[in-house]
Amino acid sequence: MFSIFKAKPKLTSFIQPGQTDIHSHLLFGLDDGAKTPQDTLDLARKFVAAGYTHCIATPHVMNTVWENTASGILERLEETRKLLVENQVPLRINAAAEYLMDTGFLELARTKQLLPLKENKVLVEMSYINPPMNLFEILFEMQLAGYVPVLAHPERYGFYNNAIAEYEKLKNAGCLFQVNLLSAMGYYGSSAAKTADTLLGMGLIDYVGTDMHHLNHAQGLEARSVIRNNAALELALEKSREFSF
Repeated sequence: MFSIFKAKPKLTSFIQPGQTDIHSHLLFGLDDGAKTPQDTLDLARKFVAAGYTHCIATPHVMNTVWENTASGILERLEETRKLLVENQVPLRINAAAEYLMDTGFLELARTKQLLPLKENKVLVEMSYINPPMNLFEILFEMQLAGYVPVLAHPERYGFYNNAIAEYEKLKNAGCLFQVNLLSAMGYYGSSAAKTADTLLGMGLIDYVGTDMHHLNHAQGLEARSVIRNNAALELALEKSREFSF
């Protein structure tokens, strides 16, 4: 029986020297992550303490909510790099974006205005209420434009948690999957943890990210894993190092 109380290794024990985080909200003032430069510094120090040396900040891009642009994100990236250097925080930082697949997203993809994690891999997400009606059209159009979709936290979409076949359809449609590290300690609830465990066990997870927004997330990294497929989690963390820069 699945138990969120079973003692397992700490999440930080899976983080090896040179680890890159590919999903965080470290850039201040752009979304629901860091609000101030001090927030950014606090989170960056937590990354370093956990063992990370590289971090890709991925602020939200959502139509009518967080209408961040590639140029605006890159401008804040430069400010943040200076902030880290001035405060002697040894974390190398780059930036991409986490795109909600909403009404404005396809136009950004078609006009090649997306900010990728690296090369042509782009972090995307869905609403937690329901998937886009034209989801597979969006994925097709992305790839037609030369991008590879990396779906953020697939385990958190409750409408798929009891429909594993839907995840396989997404993989067959060309999606890569990035699981949230905190799902492994039950941060988002037992359903997300179970689904993360299942996807890891099936070999469907490609990458791992923290999705760090605030200090509560940082503290969660000190918790213990509650999943069974820790070896698969460690392997996906290792693969995430391909995004190093």
